[in-house]
Amino acid sequence: MSDQTIFLLSMPKDWSREEVEITVAAYFEMLAKEQAGIPFNKAEMRRKILPLLNSRSQSAIEFKNQNISAVLAAIGQPYISGYLPASNYQALLAEVVFDQLRTKPQIEESFQLFASTPPKHSRLIFDTMVEDRPTRKLNAEEPKIQYRTPVKVNYIAVEQANRDVGLWGEKVALDYERWRLVKAGKAGLADKIEWVSQTQGDGLGFDILSRNDNGTDRYIEVKATKLTKQAPFYFSALEYDFSKRNKTNFFLYRVFNLHADPRLFIANGAYDDFCNIGPTHYKGSF
Repeated sequence: MSDQTIFLLSMPKDWSREEVEITVAAYFEMLAKEQAGIPFNKAEMRRKILPLLNSRSQSAIEFKNQNISAVLAAIGQPYISGYLPASNYQALLAEVVFDQLRTKPQIEESFQLFASTPPKHSRLIFDTMVEDRPTRKLNAEEPKIQYRTPVKVNYIAVEQANRDVGLWGEKVALDYERWRLVKAGKAGLADKIEWVSQTQGDGLGFDILSRNDNGTDRYIEVKATKLTKQAPFYFSALEYDFSKRNKTNFFLYRVFNLHADPRLFIANGAYDDFCNIGPTHYKGSF
């Protein structure tokens, strides 16, 4: 047997439709439990479906689950927090995900539960709260999905608009900001922080007026989610314009993981400086 033949035989075969259907069904079973607050064991689920697959490794199943998260995130739907989205998925995977969304209406019910359920208020630990922001993939293009999604509602956007999620996220950012300034020896500046979205309304282009260590204004826009920091977020034309006009002192505070242990990353500058931007709405006028 030649070395080339051995190499070809050792190469992993493409996932069959049956394998993909089994894995996607198991994923949605876990997702429904997560949205309902029911404990589940990912390793146990992997062991359950492993004999049904074509000699797949556990790591291969893990990555396939991350691919499923990427498909869902791309169409504005919640995903399992423990499976961070990973792109470069096969077209067959998106097709199977959409097929199951069409035939199992209870899946969308779990999306609705995700969007409407308020976050849990847990104890905040500021020393370990801040994480690095996700690395932007320059010139990145999401995989092209050739199948029309059967879910007409963007439930990630609905969750972001959830008043309870927004208020709790802003409160987390506000308390962290006060802690940050006090820790820096700037208690006087901490006393000057204003929660402007509550005192002046939502039309300013930012949520919290704080101070930088040198006393200059610090404009903080808060985006909150119960998902991970990789989840997409949405901002208005007003917020986008404000970030460009005030890029030196504009900060995005992305509060995430609100369902359990709130975390935070901070990005400074205009939105163009730290994330990829795609249009979601257009305005026509005469």
